[in-house]
Amino acid sequence: MRLPIDRLVAGHPWAVEIVRRLAAAGHTAVFVGGVVRDAVAAELRGEGFTPGDVDIATSAPPEEVRRLFPDHRVLTVGESFGVVVVVSPDGKHYEVATFRTERGYSDGRRPDEVRWGTLEEDLRRRDFTVNALVATPDGEVIDWVGGIADLQAGLIRAIGDPRRRFAEDHLRMLRAVRLACQLGFRIEEKTTEAIRASAPRIAAVAWERIRDELLRTLATPRAAGGVAFLEDLGLLPHVLPEVAALRGVPQSPEYHPEGDVLDHTLATLRVADGLWDDPLLKLAILLHDVGKPAALSRSGGENMGGHCALGARIAAEALTRLRLPRRDVERVSYLVGEHMRVARLPEMGLGKQVQLLAHGEDGEAPPEDLPRRYPLFADLLRVVVCDGEASAHRSAAWLPLLRRSAELLVHLRRIEGLRRARELLTGDDLQALGVPPGPRLGAILHHLHERILAGEITTRDEALREARRLAQGHG
Repeated sequence: MRLPIDRLVAGHPWAVEIVRRLAAAGHTAVFVGGVVRDAVAAELRGEGFTPGDVDIATSAPPEEVRRLFPDHRVLTVGESFGVVVVVSPDGKHYEVATFRTERGYSDGRRPDEVRWGTLEEDLRRRDFTVNALVATPDGEVIDWVGGIADLQAGLIRAIGDPRRRFAEDHLRMLRAVRLACQLGFRIEEKTTEAIRASAPRIAAVAWERIRDELLRTLATPRAAGGVAFLEDLGLLPHVLPEVAALRGVPQSPEYHPEGDVLDHTLATLRVADGLWDDPLLKLAILLHDVGKPAALSRSGGENMGGHCALGARIAAEALTRLRLPRRDVERVSYLVGEHMRVARLPEMGLGKQVQLLAHGEDGEAPPEDLPRRYPLFADLLRVVVCDGEASAHRSAAWLPLLRRSAELLVHLRRIEGLRRARELLTGDDLQALGVPPGPRLGAILHHLHERILAGEITTRDEALREARRLAQGHG
């Protein structure tokens, strides 16, 4: 197969320059990794393609790459593993990796020994067949591991012995799930069996790395399938034990015919997959009912009252363990803690409704732009929509809420308008114009505020001019 090279590196002219310089110095240089995989997949489907990152592999050792690019920044953070990053004039980063072989992975992440090798050796040490495709500078695709066939079959397959691949880097088990969700593929049977056998080893991986793969999985349009993969492969109890604990927790079939709490959670996440791609929002949806087992136990099996408050604490503990930034922990745990309260918004008093809607308000955003002005409330609405659609309630759970929310926005815009109207003109201004306190002053002030709200009066000078006219008995 040959790819149109201009499509492969569209928007990345400096990637071509890197390969050109390496080749001119007598080194082999090829495009490798996700950019080639995605380009081949698009070509097979006859679809368009926009490259993301472009990575390069070469026979040149790191010191030679540095020598060839004296006029540009070269980052050497991964140089001991044969990886440097060349920074282009427009600030883009291009990873340039030396062909290598590796031996020994005592920590389940990094090789104990690295030596430079051939292109074929380099490709056969990689994780999955679909990630081991390379393209030459003229677009010819090299495939020594069956990556094209697996792209055509929709399979994620480990290269060589899958147990050995997962022993080398335990995170590859989560990466298999993420790739399957990203591409809409199945995980090949022997690869699946190896993950099941190796699943407990994921506990040795740093939580930051687990977090990153989890968020990437949730950002795909198949997040629910990804969590189902994690459960089926035995990874979920080690990655998110709070979610794994939802399996077997019963719910009323009248309201939740979909099944137990985990079935409901997956159904809720499936709704979100069709609507949004924000991984933090999906994380909140994934965790929205994690308080139910504790609530059920606390009530002696009678009910799940208080599961939101319990869930908020459990979610915060889980996300702190995953090393999420504090602001993200606060956002997600807030959504978990308030998702049932917001569903009761139409039953609240107006003051409490306003307080709930305005929590976390961004005063710089336009009042009519709900997602920007009231981001936490907008997220709560999204959680309620997904939660309701995944139960017997369906739209009955969220339509009244949306209707009341729209009314509240009008109310808050009016409040904002009134505040602005009162800044333009006050009763003191009318008294200074000779209007004594009393009903007439109130009527004139109300009339002028209404005209300000209607946009007929927009400046203080206009307001005072009209107030003076009315104070003199005109109109």
